[in-house]
Formats: sequence, C-alpha cells, structure tokens
Amino acid sequence: MAERKKGNTVDIVWAIAQPLAEELGLLLWDVRFVKEGANRYLRIIIDKEGGVGIDDCVAMNDALDAPLDEADPIEQSYNLQICSAGIERELVRDFHFEMFIGSDIMVKLPKADESGTKLRKGVLKAYDKGVLTLAFEDGTQKTYDKKEYTQVKLDDFGGFND
Repeated sequence: MAERKKGNTVDIVWAIAQPLAEELGLLLWDVRFVKEGANRYLRIIIDKEGGVGIDDCVAMNDALDAPLDEADPIEQSYNLQICSAGIERELVRDFHFEMFIGSDIMVKLPKADESGTKLRKGVLKAYDKGVLTLAFEDGTQKTYDKKEYTQVKLDDFGGFND
C-alpha cells in the first residue's frame, strides 16, 4: 500500500473518483464518508443523463477499486457503496443548486418559520454561496442562508421521507 495521504477523506476520494466517473460518462454527484452504528461507509453517489443503472454502479466500483487501494486514504475498515443520486436527490454542493435553478425543491428547516412549518416547498430562483432564494405558489419569495436550513432536495414526489 502507498503512504497514506493526508487531508480530508472526502476531498481525497473526490479527486480519485472524479476523473474515473468522467471516463465512464458519469457525473460524480457526491462523496460521503459516514459512520452508521459500528460501521463506516464510503458512499460514492453518481448520476448521468437518463439515470443510473446497476451496470453503471458496477463499472464505477470496478474503476475505483485499485486506485482506492493504492491511495489508501482511509485508516478504518469501511464498506464501499456506489449509488445513484436518485430522483429526489439531495442538493448539497454549489453545482447541485446551480444545475437546478428553476426547479421545484423542498427546504427542511431546523425549526418552524413564520409559515408555521419546518418544510418549505417552492421554486429555486437563485443560489449564491449557500444562500438560496425560494419562490412560493403565492408569488412571494424568501431567501435562506445556509445556517437557516438543514437539507434541500428536489421535489419530484412531494415530501421528505424522514
């Protein structure tokens, strides 16, 4: 194994996975390194025009196998998961928001706002460095700073499942 790289695990893995995804005709949507219970998961989330299939996930897994082993960016044991961004994808990175300006989104708030709800739905009108502007059905708009929301998803089916 190579000498372990220093730095943020997600950033290191992103740098490895990004060119591989592009070679496969995929968009690297996100990289997440999470602990759930006693287990750690390295999740590589991919997307492509027309949707991601199991063959895309297998191809990405196969492409990542040797480069991840060689770079050895993670000390702990972990499970590698390759998955699709999905339809009601979570918007996290700046490019996610920029791609979906004009789309219906759901904004989850840590506490109810003046509308009395913790979930606001509307059209993403603008986004700039964590600040998003949401337009509502009644024609009003509201701007939310990053610290004012906990999660943002596309609104393809009408709500959060959690």
